Amino acid sequence: MPLATPRPLCRELERALPSRPFAVRFWDGTELPATAPPGSPRFTVRSPAAIAHALRAPGQLGIGRAYVAGALDVDDMDATIRLLNEWKPPAFDARTKARLVLAALAGAGLTRPPARPASELRPQGKRHSRERDVRAVRHHYDVSNDFFALFLDESMTYSCGIFSRGATTLEEAQATKLDLVCTKLGLTADDTVLDVGCGWGSFALHAATRYGARVVGITLSVRQAELARRRVEEAGLSEKVEIRLADYRDLAGERYDAIASIGMVEHVGETQIDTYARRLAGLLRPGGRLLNHGIARLRHTDPEAGPFSERYVFPDAEPLHLSRVLLALERAGFEPHHVEEFRADYAETLRHWARRLDEHRDEALRLAGPERLRVWRLYLRAARNGFETGFTSVFQVRASLPG
Repeated sequence: MPLATPRPLCRELERALPSRPFAVRFWDGTELPATAPPGSPRFTVRSPAAIAHALRAPGQLGIGRAYVAGALDVDDMDATIRLLNEWKPPAFDARTKARLVLAALAGAGLTRPPARPASELRPQGKRHSRERDVRAVRHHYDVSNDFFALFLDESMTYSCGIFSRGATTLEEAQATKLDLVCTKLGLTADDTVLDVGCGWGSFALHAATRYGARVVGITLSVRQAELARRRVEEAGLSEKVEIRLADYRDLAGERYDAIASIGMVEHVGETQIDTYARRLAGLLRPGGRLLNHGIARLRHTDPEAGPFSERYVFPDAEPLHLSRVLLALERAGFEPHHVEEFRADYAETLRHWARRLDEHRDEALRLAGPERLRVWRLYLRAARNGFETGFTSVFQVRASLPG
């Protein structure tokens, strides 16, 4: 095995990037200082494996693998995300690229590529088929119920809380959101409600407890279903709330007065959004009401989420534009009545989640392991950045079927 040395790479980086708003420290103590500004983030390359990952998959995926594996670290994650937003590296000519690659090869010093991190999922099969959707959803949600409890509020609500109506705590913000959904749907004790993507049962419990509604919740996550059923039983609501392990496409022959879909439409995708809307319409009685709450991309010029999210965070997640969701609902026969956005609220929700996770890092490490913890610490901040910069927003659409 050749002797790994980062010094040639350090020299080439210094030559290629005379202006650097970041610093790099290598495993042997070699340092590439930042040139400006003060407080610039520092990347720590802990082993040659980080360089090997970047060579194997240049760009976001390779750097992401190095980070998840622990071979690459940053001292300030928020500053790093700001750097990625604002800094535009210079264009390199062919000669500069060649020198950088040769120096990187010397720095990697490996005869074969390092293994991919164990937490990486490479989806297989037809995109958004039932089988592939199950694998994708469980990759994200079946980490550990106790892990999610470390940063969610007491209701275990894993979607945007609403702070803009007076809430000051995460618990208040989530209670505000759940109550707003019930109010927009006009729920009463006479209603039977379908909760699509019910998570750990927060909306179903709220609708049954506060409004007396009968609720059927569905999820693809085994662990979510287990905990949701236990919470229903402990609340004495087994006669009012049923939790099923099911795909929305599996439901047929049932009719509901109202449907709540909260934070689920992001998983549906372009190829299935019309099927989704038609299936929900087919599950409602004439005059039935729908509240669709979901993340949407804002700019039509922006690309979809990159390979890091696809492999480590939300495989196959596909936030569509609001116009596409509305088109699907209208094609399915829905009449939209009201649209409301909560972009700033989701940014604040994610700020609370990230802080809570950091406050419980030791327990999170025990429950989920180092790779998953690294993924979630980055994901929560990157998602918040998406809302703050206008890449994404979240919308509630209230609609009904003609009665």
